[in-house]
Amino acid sequence: MTDDPLGPLDPDFAVNFQRDDRRPPCQLYLISPLDVTGSFPDRLARALDAGPVAAFQFRVKDVDQHQAARLAEPLQRLCAERDVAFIVNDSVSLAKRLGADGVHLGQEDGDPREARAILGPSVQIGVTCHDSRHLAMEAGEAGADYVAFGSFFPTTTKEVKHRPEPVILSWWSAVFELPAVAIGGITPANAAPLVAAGADFLAVSGAVWGGDEAAAVRAFAAVLEPGSR
Repeated sequence: MTDDPLGPLDPDFAVNFQRDDRRPPCQLYLISPLDVTGSFPDRLARALDAGPVAAFQFRVKDVDQHQAARLAEPLQRLCAERDVAFIVNDSVSLAKRLGADGVHLGQEDGDPREARAILGPSVQIGVTCHDSRHLAMEAGEAGADYVAFGSFFPTTTKEVKHRPEPVILSWWSAVFELPAVAIGGITPANAAPLVAAGADFLAVSGAVWGGDEAAAVRAFAAVLEPGSR
């Protein structure tokens, strides 16, 4: 649990929350598995063709930038052909090298202001804020284009240290226009409460790449369809 100086949220906030109709409907944000070699480009194409996807985050670890760029290029091309935003995880330098649509920064990955200075005004900058409204407000003040809260559910994608309640999405949506991404162990079966709570994007990885990616994207699309909840 992050030490949030704003203190705990009133759980009744969620009971009275109503999503602002002026906000776009919640959208799907895919995150890559760590291994994007072999047939993964074909899997990505199938996923993107199966249903609406707003963004794809390229997330690989323990490879040098030259290898990362080689792995990213065919995936970036698939996204560009389908008008899906291509976001690079962690690395501002790789995002600049690729001319990516955005970069996603963890709390240890640098300041959004510095990323903006390097990448320019049109690149999307997202920031991981765990379960902290305070961190999210700081990210917004620093010029982030979206904030990410999570992990909402258990996940094997990364070690879970922070477990926010969905009410944080309701509070954020009611107070700020900046989009909020929900992340962590999200599946078609457990996604609906996060959408109802005010998430603007659902960031998913294992639920898609752990099985039939096209079927998973179609299942998420059914949950995200306006009026389905």
